[in-house]
Amino acid sequence: MSVSLTPAHLDRLPHGVDAPPFDRQAITAGIAHIGVGAFHRAHLAIYTNLVLADADMAEWGILGVNLLDHDKPLADAFKTQDGLYSVSEFDPQGERRTHVVGAMVDYLHAPTDGAERVLERLSDPAIRIVSLTITEGGYLIDEHGVFRLDDDTVAYDLKHPDAPKGVFGFIVGALERRRKKGTAPFTVMSCDNLRHNGAQAKKAVLAFAAARSAELAAWIDANVDFPNAMVDRITPATTPSVRDEINAATGLDDHAPVICEDFIQWVLEDRFRQGRPAWERHGVQVVDDVSPYEDAKIRLLNGSHQMLSYPAFLSGHRRVDIAVKDPLFNAYLTDFLNDDAGAWLTSLPGMELGPYKKKLLDRFSNASIADQLDRLCLDGGSKIPGFLGPTIRACLENGKDARRLAFLLAAFDRYVRVGKDDHGEAYPLREPNAMRLVQPLIDSDSSDTLIESVELVGPLPAKDERFRRQYGIYVAALARQGVRKTMEQLDNLVD
Repeated sequence: MSVSLTPAHLDRLPHGVDAPPFDRQAITAGIAHIGVGAFHRAHLAIYTNLVLADADMAEWGILGVNLLDHDKPLADAFKTQDGLYSVSEFDPQGERRTHVVGAMVDYLHAPTDGAERVLERLSDPAIRIVSLTITEGGYLIDEHGVFRLDDDTVAYDLKHPDAPKGVFGFIVGALERRRKKGTAPFTVMSCDNLRHNGAQAKKAVLAFAAARSAELAAWIDANVDFPNAMVDRITPATTPSVRDEINAATGLDDHAPVICEDFIQWVLEDRFRQGRPAWERHGVQVVDDVSPYEDAKIRLLNGSHQMLSYPAFLSGHRRVDIAVKDPLFNAYLTDFLNDDAGAWLTSLPGMELGPYKKKLLDRFSNASIADQLDRLCLDGGSKIPGFLGPTIRACLENGKDARRLAFLLAAFDRYVRVGKDDHGEAYPLREPNAMRLVQPLIDSDSSDTLIESVELVGPLPAKDERFRRQYGIYVAALARQGVRKTMEQLDNLVD
């Protein structure tokens, strides 16, 4: 019989399931996290769950906050379970370790609990960090590096400052209340897979604040820290079937379980004037400059995910691990890591590139977490510019052949404009954050629309006709013979 995951059952968990290593009654919230999804629960919350076992860290529990209507089922689960949930970590051999995470000691769902309640809690002096996982596109920075004040939610929040709906309305609204009361501000800490994520968060927050008040924006600029961070852990979505399977394996009745790989990494800039947990005691690398780490991770891991996503999906694969074990795709990714993305990087302390690249393919091959390719295909319009754009530019600006990247763009064009894989199976296009960039591709009758898109591909060197020619050849080949045959001839099709 399964054990309901509630505080009353923490002393009688099934064999092999670890309880939180601290007394939750002694913990108070010092971090408010906006965007309580699977990644946050398997990453920041895990590190915080460890640090709360330290006697001097009891003030650093997490207040979870979700802002979207569709988060209601998750909100119901958290409220039923008093913020508890399980994380099951699988190594590449399929061995599982399951932990009950108790770091989230309070939770609010803004559409249910009300905007005022969220603003009130974010204004509480006890909250000294507001952390974010809002996806790459959630920062609303356009192709010109400008915050999108014309976004519907932003426009609404500027008109309704005391009843916001979006993340920047809540952050700026709470900071304004703190400023007026003379309360110290909180640190804003991005945990998204975004290059210079702290700087991007600062740009968005300051732009929103300036639209409310120049004085408020100046105060935030002078007093609020926005540390950059590199975060890493492969965390698939928990579907209902996955939830049922993992509960059957653990013996828990958990309405919000998470599965993930056993690998975890966090490199964090030490910019916290208002204090922070001692995460470095539990494996976090705290550094002065995170830029080289985030560049390496985004170019290699996130870049590889994008390189795999559309070609593998269009070929008929649906799981990441199966696609990576396909010799055709394995060789393609290995060449990308060594000859394209990896060519511009150097090893770093704690991140030696040779072992890191090998480890990536091992991680992708982890069958136990069964990561789905459609997750990697999601929101390509937001991901491609950040994950692949720098490598495309580095190759072309240095006169290096970039045929694999040209092929990936051709596959993305086909994925977006055709809507069926090579076997005729239709799929939905999911572009929640960059449909304004992708829609012109769909509306156009020319594949050149993508390669000429500065927003998606970046400005290509005028002299580099080779990359454009390779792209066109691959577009035609994919239409004529599909992914596998095109990949088998990847070198022979172009000079």
